[in-house]
Amino acid sequence: MSSRLYSIVGTMVVVAFILSCSSCSKDKNEDRDHLVFRYNEHSNISSLDPAFARDQRNIWATNQLFNGLVQLDDSLKIKPDIATSWEIVDSTCTYYFTLRDDVYFHRNKVFGKDSTRKVTAQDFEYSFNRLVDPKVASPGSWVMSNVALVKAENDSVLKILMKNPFPPFLGMLGMRYFSVVPKEAVDVYGNEFRRNPVGTGPFQFKLWEENVKLVFRKNDHYFETDAQGNQLPYLEAVAITFLPDKQSEFLQFTQGKIDFISGLDNSYKDEIITTTGQLQPSYENSVTLSTSPYLNTEYLGFFMNTESQEIQSLHLRQAINYGFDRNKMIKYLRNGMGIPAVNGVIPKGLPGFNAIEGYEYNPDKARELIAHYTSETGDPQPEITIGTNSQYLDICEYIQRELEKIGISVAIDVMPPSTLRQMKSGGELPIFRASWIADYPDAENYLSLFYSENFTPNGPNYTHYKNKTFDSLYVAAQKISTIDDRKELYTKMDSIVTADAPVVPLFYDMAVRFVSKKVSGLGINPQNFLVLKRVKKKRSRD
Repeated sequence: MSSRLYSIVGTMVVVAFILSCSSCSKDKNEDRDHLVFRYNEHSNISSLDPAFARDQRNIWATNQLFNGLVQLDDSLKIKPDIATSWEIVDSTCTYYFTLRDDVYFHRNKVFGKDSTRKVTAQDFEYSFNRLVDPKVASPGSWVMSNVALVKAENDSVLKILMKNPFPPFLGMLGMRYFSVVPKEAVDVYGNEFRRNPVGTGPFQFKLWEENVKLVFRKNDHYFETDAQGNQLPYLEAVAITFLPDKQSEFLQFTQGKIDFISGLDNSYKDEIITTTGQLQPSYENSVTLSTSPYLNTEYLGFFMNTESQEIQSLHLRQAINYGFDRNKMIKYLRNGMGIPAVNGVIPKGLPGFNAIEGYEYNPDKARELIAHYTSETGDPQPEITIGTNSQYLDICEYIQRELEKIGISVAIDVMPPSTLRQMKSGGELPIFRASWIADYPDAENYLSLFYSENFTPNGPNYTHYKNKTFDSLYVAAQKISTIDDRKELYTKMDSIVTADAPVVPLFYDMAVRFVSKKVSGLGINPQNFLVLKRVKKKRSRD
């Protein structure tokens, strides 16, 4: 047997020991399965350090281990977390947060033998400033770009001074980047803090065999309780596996070896749901289907600095937008799981979304616009190339077929996701498939894609779109503290972008979860957060 295999076998023995709580009885093992929540992460996890919680795989894991000042509920309302209350002084752009006095870090050797200590405002000051430390090189350093000062006034009050007004900031504080971490642990573990996390969350780190198994155990000293005063979490453990593909993950789910799967993959979508988005009858007794609008807009982007006359033509960009049926695309390629993006870029579920006039399917209008393009340029056969990855090839092929019916020749360039990201950021693709998942629940996050000061690589404006009126409204919105007033400007900005057509909105995504009926308390939300502290499981025999 190889040393690698010995390692894996040894790890599984340890995991079995942990999860069975020293019991050797099969019956007792099964008796305790209801205390363990199991899920699969097919993309692996790169770090358990919240400073590197850049994507969903890392965010889901770190969300079980860490807390911040505030948290978002399933309606994306801002709620207290470690901060019990806050005061905002608009005149000086200053926030004051008052902290709980009963929050402790997970027990760890860095505090002395199996010891801990209370969280203070100084810990938040350290954690926030750590995000901008060049030695850390956190991909989340941008969240501090508008922060001038973070200062602990005393053990229980944290002051944050902003450089400029930025109303979305309070919601941003719910991001995992803003978690509190202890300096002692970072000093001891250094770069290995990524696999030796010490937080305050409902679960604490126990074991990680990378790409094989990750185990968290219940934090017996967690500070949150339910409405009846019972301490959270209810579960004893969380076990994460790393099967590399969605089809294997689905098989594990159907066999009852994991408790839920997220998202709808082509490999199993027709097996589990009907073409109208309902559970197939064979799964109705064992699976719960949960859906929610998801703050994710899928789109095609035009790189506006290209010399291509097709891309430079507003008429042709609009023709592409009119030239395919989004409703049919969602029905047949997504089994109804999605909302056709016919109302701009801001997704449904955010203040600022409005039923603005977008691009319904209109092939006659598209042909008319193509005729205008031909008249302007003398080009009788417009040709475009769409860069995408294999995951969205079916959608791009559908668009290809539909656009060719109205007179636009379409080529598709399929590439690995990493290559697509790199070429999109470098302005090397005239048309690219992309998506934008909200980092925080404010429409400004989407509109930042079109602000001219955010041209890549210095920001998220991948299209290099520029409009002076849009820019002025974007700046003005940052000075308005109330969301009701801001959302009027957000709608105006969305209308401007839609009219100029630097993108082709495809659909507003939906968060989709298939959950074992043994599981309760697993909510669903527009940011697709995974929150396990209120989850319960029934025994198999119940």
